[in-house]
Amino acid sequence: MAESFLFSVAQGVLGKIASPAFKEAVAIYSIEDQIRELKKTLDAITAVLLDAEEQRAENRGLQLWLGRLRDVLYHAEDVLDELECEALRKRVINRYGGIKKKVHRFFSLSNPVILRAKISLKIKEIGETLSKISIEKNQFHLNVRSVDDGVAQMRSREMTYSFINKLDVVGRDIDKQKIIEILMRPNHKNLSVVPIVGVGGMGKTALAKLVYNDDRVKPQFELRLWVCVPENFDLKKTIEGIIKDATSQSLSNLDIQQLQTILRNTIKDKKFLLVLDDIWSNNRSRWEELKALLSEGASGSKIIVTTRSLEVASIMGTHLAHNLRGLSHEDSMTLFEKWAFDEKEKQPCRDLLEIGNDIVKKCQGVPLLVKTLGSVLYTKEEKWHWAHIRDSETWKALGLISLTGEEVALEDVVVEYANELWKRSLIQQEESFDSMFSSFKVHDLVHSLATIVAKNYCSRVDLDVAEIFEGVQIVSFSGISLRGISNSDRVPPFLRKPTSKRLRAIVSPINNVNDQFIAREFVRTCISKCNNLRFLDLSHGTFEKLPSSICNLKHLRTLVISYNNQLKKLPDTICDLQSLQELDVTGCSELRELPINMKRLVSLRILVITTKQKNLRDTGIQYLENLRFLTLHGCQNLEVLFEGTCRLTCLQRLAIIDCGGPISLPFVELIGLHTLLIRNCKLMLTEENKSNFPSNLCVLLISNFEQVMELLQCLDKSACTLESFFVIDCSGLTAIPEWLSNHTRLGLIRLIGCRNLLSMPQGILSLTALKELWVDNCGELSERCRPTTGEDWPKIAHIPKIQLDEKRVQWTED
Repeated sequence: MAESFLFSVAQGVLGKIASPAFKEAVAIYSIEDQIRELKKTLDAITAVLLDAEEQRAENRGLQLWLGRLRDVLYHAEDVLDELECEALRKRVINRYGGIKKKVHRFFSLSNPVILRAKISLKIKEIGETLSKISIEKNQFHLNVRSVDDGVAQMRSREMTYSFINKLDVVGRDIDKQKIIEILMRPNHKNLSVVPIVGVGGMGKTALAKLVYNDDRVKPQFELRLWVCVPENFDLKKTIEGIIKDATSQSLSNLDIQQLQTILRNTIKDKKFLLVLDDIWSNNRSRWEELKALLSEGASGSKIIVTTRSLEVASIMGTHLAHNLRGLSHEDSMTLFEKWAFDEKEKQPCRDLLEIGNDIVKKCQGVPLLVKTLGSVLYTKEEKWHWAHIRDSETWKALGLISLTGEEVALEDVVVEYANELWKRSLIQQEESFDSMFSSFKVHDLVHSLATIVAKNYCSRVDLDVAEIFEGVQIVSFSGISLRGISNSDRVPPFLRKPTSKRLRAIVSPINNVNDQFIAREFVRTCISKCNNLRFLDLSHGTFEKLPSSICNLKHLRTLVISYNNQLKKLPDTICDLQSLQELDVTGCSELRELPINMKRLVSLRILVITTKQKNLRDTGIQYLENLRFLTLHGCQNLEVLFEGTCRLTCLQRLAIIDCGGPISLPFVELIGLHTLLIRNCKLMLTEENKSNFPSNLCVLLISNFEQVMELLQCLDKSACTLESFFVIDCSGLTAIPEWLSNHTRLGLIRLIGCRNLLSMPQGILSLTALKELWVDNCGELSERCRPTTGEDWPKIAHIPKIQLDEKRVQWTED
C-alpha cells in the first residue's frame, strides 16, 4: 500500500521535532520534557497509522478516529511552527534589533515568559489529546507497519530463498568457514542447531545461503531444506514450508495432523540440513513441538537458524550463537563500488569516491545499508545528491545509526521529485529556451487521477462558494467560474467561516488577468481569517497597498503578488515574516521601492522582483545569506544592485531580464553562482568585474544581449565547470572563442537566432562530453552544419543529438 497522506503529516511533525533548528527553539523556551512526551506518543500512533489508513474504508469508527487524529496533527504542526518561528524572530531581533519600548515588550506575547507559558500550555493540550487518541487505537487491533521507499510493509520482510550469486557477497569467507566447520564435525545427536545472530541487514541470510550452497556441504546431507519462518512462528505454515521444499508439493489444504505425519515420513532416517531463516518469535513451546517432529531425521542432521534475537538463539541453539559482525571498511567499499558504479567505468569519479567513502563509514559495516545506498546512487552523477545521502537525516529514519546532518536544499529535493515523476511519465517537460526554471504539463488522465486522490485536501472553488469541506487545506480559484458572479464585494463566503482557519494555501488562476477579483477586501479577509497560511497567491490583483497586517501570517512560506499593476508600495511589516522562503513581486510595474529591512527575511530563498528603484543597496537584499534564486525583471531604472559588503554566498541562480541598465554587478561576491541568465539588458562590465567572473558557473544563458562577445571573454575561468551554454537572438555573436575546447564538461550547446555566427570552431571536436547541439535559424552557420554536405559537419558529427533549424537531423538516445 502506498504511503498515506496522514502518515506523511505525522512523519513531517516527527521530522520537525528532530530537526536541529527546532531543537534550538525548544531549548530557548525550556520545554524539552513536553516535546519528549509528545514525540513518544506520536511514535506509537505513527507505527500503526499505515495499517489504519488501509482499513479505514471498512470501519466507520476508524474513519472518525483518523479524523480526530488529522485535526490534532494539523494543530500540532501549527504550534510547532509557531514555536520555531518565534525562536527565529528572537534570533533576528538579537541580530538587527527590535521593539524599543520595554513596557510594551514585557506585556507582549513576544515576552519569553508569557510566550513560554502560552506554548507550553498548547503543547500540553496537544499531548493530552494525542494520549487519548493513542489509547483509543487499541480497540482497532492495528498492526505495526514500516515504510521503505514509500511502500508500507509488515515488519517481517519478504519470503527468502536459498539461491545466491557468490560474487554478490563480500567479506564473509571467515564467517562461512566457521559455520561449515561446525556442520562438518561428527555429531551423534539426532539434531543440532547452529544460530546465526545479527542486526537487520547484517547479512545473516546471505551467510546461510553461502553455507547452504557450498560444495563441501552438499554431499554431507541427503536432504537440504530452506524455509523462511512466519513472523509469529505459525507451526502449520512452517511444516508446510518444509514439506514443500522437500517434495515440491503444496499441501495447504491438509490439517496439521496430516501434515505432521507427512513431515515425519519425509525426513525419516535421512540426514538433512534445514535452514530456518529470519525467526522473530521466542515461543519456546512451538519450537519444542517442531523439534520433536524433526527428530525423526538421521543422526547428524543439522539446523541453521538466522535471527536478530539472542533470546531466540539461546532457546533454539545447541551450539553457541555465531554473532555476525559488520564488514571491514575495505570490504564495505568494495561492496559499495560494485553497486554504486557502472562496471564498465574504468575509474569512477574521484570526487564521488571521496563522498562514497564517507557514506560507507557511516554504514558501520552493515552490508544491506551499503548495498541499498549504492543502488540509490547508481544513476546519480551529481555531487549534491551524494552529499545529501551522506549528510541527511535518512540514517536516523532507517533506525540503524543515530546521526545528525546538514539539511539538503529544498530546491534539490524538488528537482529529484520532478525527475522521478518525469521518469514515470506522470509529467511531461515543456521546452523553454530562455528560462531558469523548467515547466511541466500533466496529461488530462493523470490530472483527473490526482484530483480524485486529493479531493479531501484540495478544492477548486469560485467566489460564490459558501462553505468548504472540513479537511480541505488548499483552495484554488477557477478563472472561468469568476465571470458573472453575484458576489458584490468579491470575497467568497467560505473565507469568513471557521473552516478557513485550516487553510494552508490559496491559489489564484494561472491566467486570471481578465478576472482580477483580488481586490483590497479579498486580501484583508485572507490575512485576518486564514492565519495558518503557508502559501498565498495574490497575483493579478487590483490593490494599491498590501495591508500591514500581512505580518500576522507568521507561518507564511510563499507570497506571490506578481503582475499587480496598481501596487505601489510594500509595507515594512512584510520584513517580519521570518519564515518566508519565497517572495514574488515580478511584473508590479508601479512598485516604487522595496522595504529597507529585507535583511530581516532570514529564511528567504527565492526573490523575484520588479521595481522602479535605481539602487537596491538600501533594501538589505545583499545580506540575505540563505538566498538561492534572485530574478530582476523589468527593473528599467536599475543601475546598481548593491555596493560594499555582500553576503549572497549561497546565491546559485541569478537572472537579469529586461532591465535596461547599464547595471553594475558584484561578481566577486557571488562565489556560489552556478546559473546566470541575462536577457535584453546592459551590464557595466568593468575590468574588475571581468576578472572576478564566477569561476563555478555551470549554466550560462544569454539572450538579446549586445555585449555578448565581451561577456564571453570572461568564461575562461569556468573551463572546469560549464555544462550548458545558450546564446539566443544575439546578432553580436560573430564567433565562438577558441577557448571553447577547454570546457571539457560542456554537455549542451544551443545557438538560436545568431545570424552573424559564421562557423563552428575546430575545438568543438575535442568536447567529448558534448551530448546535444542545437543550431536554429543561424543563417550561414545552419548551412555549414548540414549533415554530410555542410563544411562544419565533420566537426560536429560525433555529437549524439543534433537539432538543425528545428529538425532533429541526428538523435541517438542514451
